[in-house]
Amino acid sequence: MSGAGGGRSGARSLSQRDAACLWHPYTQHGSDGAPLEVAAARGATLTLADGREVIDAISAWWTCLHGHGEPRLIEAAERQARRLDHVAFAGATHEPAVALAEALLQVAPRGATPLARVFFSDDGSTAVEVALKIAFHFHAQRGATRRRKFLVFEGGYHGDTVGAMSVGDPDPYFAAFAPLLFEVVRVPVDAAAFEAAFDAAEPELAAVLIEPLVQGAAGMRMHAPDLLQAIDRRCRAAGVPWIADEVFTGFGRTGTLFACQQAGVAPDLLCLAKGLTSAMFPLAATLATEELFEAFRAPERRRMLAHGHSLTAQPIGCAVALESLRLSQERDVAARLARIGARIEAGLAPLVGDPRVVGLRRRGGIVAFDLAPQASATSGSASGAGYFTARAPRLRAAAIERGVLLRPLGDVIYACPPACTTDAECDAIAAAMRSLVEVTFP
Repeated sequence: MSGAGGGRSGARSLSQRDAACLWHPYTQHGSDGAPLEVAAARGATLTLADGREVIDAISAWWTCLHGHGEPRLIEAAERQARRLDHVAFAGATHEPAVALAEALLQVAPRGATPLARVFFSDDGSTAVEVALKIAFHFHAQRGATRRRKFLVFEGGYHGDTVGAMSVGDPDPYFAAFAPLLFEVVRVPVDAAAFEAAFDAAEPELAAVLIEPLVQGAAGMRMHAPDLLQAIDRRCRAAGVPWIADEVFTGFGRTGTLFACQQAGVAPDLLCLAKGLTSAMFPLAATLATEELFEAFRAPERRRMLAHGHSLTAQPIGCAVALESLRLSQERDVAARLARIGARIEAGLAPLVGDPRVVGLRRRGGIVAFDLAPQASATSGSASGAGYFTARAPRLRAAAIERGVLLRPLGDVIYACPPACTTDAECDAIAAAMRSLVEVTFP
């Protein structure tokens, strides 16, 4: 590259150029240090600009399902890009969107009322926004104007747009935005607590929303399938839709293609993203029942669902997602991830009973544990600092030094690597996770 830009790039490192022009997500630029300079990726391995290789034990923020550079996904993107790059999806359609919608509905969780419609958007947060708007407007279309509240769960995280923030737990991420957020009914992640709250709030409820089986951003908190069964039972009886946010848990992360399948239930609205395209393209989907769809079908245009995105049903993304779904089925990715999780869990066996570690746990390919709270004094961070503890960036750096990319959620050390991860890579991940206990408790 010639010109002024080329001269600058030759004189300064990538991190220096980054520091002059970029603003990174969930990053404290005053203390978090320089970002990794990533030059390439293949499988579960990231290659850094200095030639080092690092295992991506967090699947590129839980998105890279099959591994980096999966050839079949690249080929699908190339084929589709040559044929049709994009067209406005309001008033048009195309084969990749229809084929993907058909495939998603075919494999979606089965329950009392089948999921029958697919609304495409851009990412997990927008998938949730779509679901919230559908649920709220569904009642309004039928004249049930009192049904304005959403019942959600403590520790929930559903994205960073305003609606998604409202139904997420304000602690630790969204307290600063409290004046912008709408009121919700928030309850502990417990079937009995849910039942009591549902009884009290039911006449005003628009929907119930949950991350099935694993609350990711809350620190990989895991709960039993009986809570999903209670939600499904009560919502069906009351005619209240319920929303499953499977943005993280979908596509095999918990050991089944969808987490809801472990409870034998299906939601009225299912939110999907992350693994949908295995990180190759930003694409999300909100699946809905026919009853919800029909509430918006009418001769009057003003009764439509007034929601959309410029890149809705982007054809290249849809083609990649369809190929990713084929791969998930052909390779039984859910079983692969479960074996990977079991291997890492076995590598953490020396931590069982260790007083420095709390709550070693696994669900499918997700493995996590908490560092004991008394470590805060040793590390110099305040007890109870949670996600914002100063220790987390240091632990991330320590893991990278050992050849593994981990991103601790405060005091929670976790891994959820891609489905291509080898046994040797699993063992390296487990060793790095164990080492962070030693780093914390020298």
